[in-house]
Amino acid sequence: MAKDVIVACDFDSKSKTLDFLDLFTERKPFVKIGMELFYAEGPQIVREIKARGHKIFLDLKLHDIPNTVRKAMAVLSSLDVDMVNVHAAGTKNMMKAALEGLTRADGTRPLLIAVTQLTSTDETSMRDDLMIDAPMEQVVAHYAKNALESGLDGVVCSPLEAAKVHVSCGENFITVTPGIRFEGAAIGDQKRVTTPRKARMLGSDYIVVGRPITAAEDPVAAYNRCVKEFLGE
Repeated sequence: MAKDVIVACDFDSKSKTLDFLDLFTERKPFVKIGMELFYAEGPQIVREIKARGHKIFLDLKLHDIPNTVRKAMAVLSSLDVDMVNVHAAGTKNMMKAALEGLTRADGTRPLLIAVTQLTSTDETSMRDDLMIDAPMEQVVAHYAKNALESGLDGVVCSPLEAAKVHVSCGENFITVTPGIRFEGAAIGDQKRVTTPRKARMLGSDYIVVGRPITAAEDPVAAYNRCVKEFLGE
């Protein structure tokens, strides 16, 4: 399985996003388009970035009744992205409906993954806010099994749970892991974090990196550092 660094383009406008991507002249990074940019610019920003040759993870985290998610995924399937996601908490029925909606008439579709627990969530908030008393690793593994049984390709989890997910769901089940920070950097609003090199050792298939690259003084150098540490290039 090909591994990669996904750059989170969490900008609020097309101009900021394209100015950022214009910095990368030698290697076009795999990019994540999240809610902020998608809500600001709509589907056209996806088409424009795709036309520039970037792979795209469309990170909208769909979570609704199965019928609504099925119909929404049918719309998103026309955007020719490489990866999309839902919340695993939406249940197996919702995830199966998402898969149905995403699959085109010719049988092709993007990768579909499910968010287990956000990397800004820790066991205390999971217990106190969500009334989930099981340990984080156990909850993530259970949500991952549900996603696997629903036909999905993988999950979003922290690097700390990647190995457990692979044990539970197999080595070919994709782990996409945010919560990446360079050694010694501030972690911001994240709770379950690690470095690119440690994520590789823990079994992450893809790492999603935002502010350590987008807010860096030299974003290209920061990206290249991530690639070197995670992919060993």
